[in-house]
Amino acid sequence: MPRLDDSRMTHAPAPHRSSLWQRLREHVLHDVLAPSHASGREMLQLLLPSGRSANIRPYIAGAITARVQLLSLVFALLVPLWAVLDLLLFEPALGLRLAGLRLASGAVFCMLVWPFPPALRHPYRQALTLLVAMLMVPPLFYLASLNFVHYASPGLSEGQRLLLHIYALLPTLSLAGLAIFPLSALETMLIATPIIAIAVFGASLSGESHRLVGYGPSLWFMAMMVGVAAFSGMGQLHYMETLMRAATLDALTGARTRRAGTEELQRLWQLAEAEDRDLGVAFFDLDHFKRINDTWGHERGDAALRMLTRQLGRSLRPTDLLVRWGGEEFIAVLPDMPASAQAEFVQRLVREGFGTHPDGTPVTVSIGLAERRADRLRNWEELVDLADHRMYAAKQAGRHRALLCDGRMLLLEPHLHGRQPHAERRKAAAGSGTPVA
Repeated sequence: MPRLDDSRMTHAPAPHRSSLWQRLREHVLHDVLAPSHASGREMLQLLLPSGRSANIRPYIAGAITARVQLLSLVFALLVPLWAVLDLLLFEPALGLRLAGLRLASGAVFCMLVWPFPPALRHPYRQALTLLVAMLMVPPLFYLASLNFVHYASPGLSEGQRLLLHIYALLPTLSLAGLAIFPLSALETMLIATPIIAIAVFGASLSGESHRLVGYGPSLWFMAMMVGVAAFSGMGQLHYMETLMRAATLDALTGARTRRAGTEELQRLWQLAEAEDRDLGVAFFDLDHFKRINDTWGHERGDAALRMLTRQLGRSLRPTDLLVRWGGEEFIAVLPDMPASAQAEFVQRLVREGFGTHPDGTPVTVSIGLAERRADRLRNWEELVDLADHRMYAAKQAGRHRALLCDGRMLLLEPHLHGRQPHAERRKAAAGSGTPVA
C-alpha cells in the first residue's frame, strides 16, 4: 500500500487573528451601526460639541427648542393637577405649601412654552438654556420640598411615604428626559452633573445617603440613565446631521441648496438689520456653460461646476456662505463685508482662479455684487436681485468681469486687479440691457 508523502500535503491556513478582528470590525460598522457609518472625525464631533458645523447648529437648536416646548406644555398641565394629591394626603398647611411649589413649577413650564423668537446670533445657546431650565425644575422642586417635610419621619402614612418617594425620583426623571434630545456626550454629562448633585444633596438632607445599601442602587440607576441618554443623544445627533447634510447640500457641488441658502440668508439679513451690520452678496455665473457641455459633454460640465465650487470655497471666509442658486449660477453670502472691501474680495478670487477647461484654457465667470447698506436695500430679495442684475450687466460688457457696488467694472485677469479704463466703468454703471445667457 503506497505511503502518503506528508511533505506534499497542503493544509488550509488558519485564519489570522488580525483578519478575524478586521471582519468583526467591519461587521459592527457596516451591519450593526448601519446606516450611521460615523467616521472617526464624526465620532469626535458626537463626543464634543466644539467640532460641530455652524451651518447645522440652527437646525439642531430648532429641534431642541420644539421638544422643550412640547414637554413644557405637558408638564404645565399635569404638574398643577398633581397638587390635588398633596392636599388630600398631607395636612392642610403642608399640602398648601407643596401645592404652591407645584404652581410655581407650572408657571416656569408655562414660561418655557411661550413662543420665544429664535436668537439670530446664538440660537443653539438659547436652545440649551431653555433645555437646562426645563430639566432643572423637577430636581429643584424635590430640593425645595425638603424644607417642608422630613422624608424619613416615622410618623408618615403609607400614602405620604409613597408620594415622597416619587418626589425623590424627580431628578431621575430629568435624567431620563435627556435621552430625547440630540446632544453630544459631553453636553449630556455637563447637564446631568448638577441634577445628580442635587439628588445626592437631597438624599443627604433626608438621611438616605448615609445608607449605601439603600441609596447605592439609586446612584447606579442614575449613572445608567446618563449613559443611555448620552448614547441616545449621540445617535439622534448623528442621524440629524446626516439628514440635514443630505437636505441642505447640493449633491453635485457640495454647496448649499437654494432652499437652505435662502433660509440662512433670511436669518443673516434679520441679524444685519437688527445690528445695522454690512451684508453683501456676490452673484456668479459660469461663462459659456452650454458650450462646455456641447464641446466636452455633460460630465465635463459637471466637473467644471465642482471645480468652480472648490475654487470659490478657497477664497471665502469661514463665515461666508456659498449657495448653488440654479444651474451654473451661484451666490456667495458675505456677512460683515462692506462695499469698500469688494474689490479686494474680487482680487482674492482672481488669484485663486476659477478652474480650467479640458483643453487647458481658464474657466471664466461673470460676477455681480451688492451690499445692504451701500445700496440702501429693504430686504434680502432686493439684495439678490440687484446682484443678479449686475452680473448680467457684467456679461453684457464682455463676460469675465465683476461689477461692484460703486459702478466699477473689474476685468478678472490675473495680475490685473486695478480699475479698468474709465469708458468701461461708465458703460458698467449705465449697463442694464437685455440679459445675456
